Amino acid sequence: MTSTQQTQRLDTVGSRPRRYSPSSDLRLALLFIVPAVVLVAILMYYPMGRAFQESLYTTPKTSWLSVDPSQVYVGLEHYTNLVNDDVFKQVLGNSLKWTVTVVLFQNLIGLAAAVLLDQKLPGRGIMRALVLLPWVLPGVVNAILWRFMYDPQLGLINSLLIGAGITADKTPWLAQPSTALWALIVAAIWKGFPFSTVMYLAALQGVDHEQLEAAHIDGANGAQRFRHITIPAISGIIRLNLLLTTIWTFNYFDLIWVTTRGGPLKSTHIFPTIIYNTGFGEFGNFGKAAAYGVIAVLVLLVFAVLYLRELRRSEVL
Repeated sequence: MTSTQQTQRLDTVGSRPRRYSPSSDLRLALLFIVPAVVLVAILMYYPMGRAFQESLYTTPKTSWLSVDPSQVYVGLEHYTNLVNDDVFKQVLGNSLKWTVTVVLFQNLIGLAAAVLLDQKLPGRGIMRALVLLPWVLPGVVNAILWRFMYDPQLGLINSLLIGAGITADKTPWLAQPSTALWALIVAAIWKGFPFSTVMYLAALQGVDHEQLEAAHIDGANGAQRFRHITIPAISGIIRLNLLLTTIWTFNYFDLIWVTTRGGPLKSTHIFPTIIYNTGFGEFGNFGKAAAYGVIAVLVLLVFAVLYLRELRRSEVL
């Protein structure tokens, strides 16, 4: 059969032969792809471009109640001012401390919980369901719950610490700069570790149990089997989960805003909260807020690229 004959297909409706054209498949693919591309461009790329444009302007403020709608072009002035801004340095440090600590302990606790739930324990199904409760709890509800738990007078945290004899004073956890951020970090870890647990628990199901049994027969203890067999087998999922939780944690907003609104003394401000507070809390300083947003996008873009590369390496994409 010649190549010309191979490219001919019979129309199943009629008896007339129809020549197959690869360009028709390309047009059909574009017909399905273009609407999605247009939608993403309208909902994502256009707002991102507008945010960068907004960061190049400033809006003069005339009074508490009235804002002059005319914008003044200032170029990169907002960015140069942020470099020498003490608040920006504090927000950058808070974001780094917040993201690294939350992501690290979410993954460590999640991995430990996954290993435990992977064992043949009585009531394992119920425990797997219960461990998901913090994750499925709405973010605002979670924030209100922890705000009451940290209440210096009626909160559960102080009651437990005083009852255990660890402290004799009622600590205002969310009202003093030295403890506020760390208190929220604990709440964020509690909220997020179930997701890591589910990810690692699914990954553990794919570990070759025959290799584990063979290593056990050869005299390897549990720690050695976990280090040399289990960890390499799930290393791809570990990298993916670290990158994904980093992106999510860096973008955290509801927990901090509902509990402290970035205070006290801006000690709990991270990029999402300072962006909102600068744009809507400081009389509409949208240019400076947009500059914060552009910097945050550039930081997240690095992790997004690494995440996509890891997906391709893991043959998920």
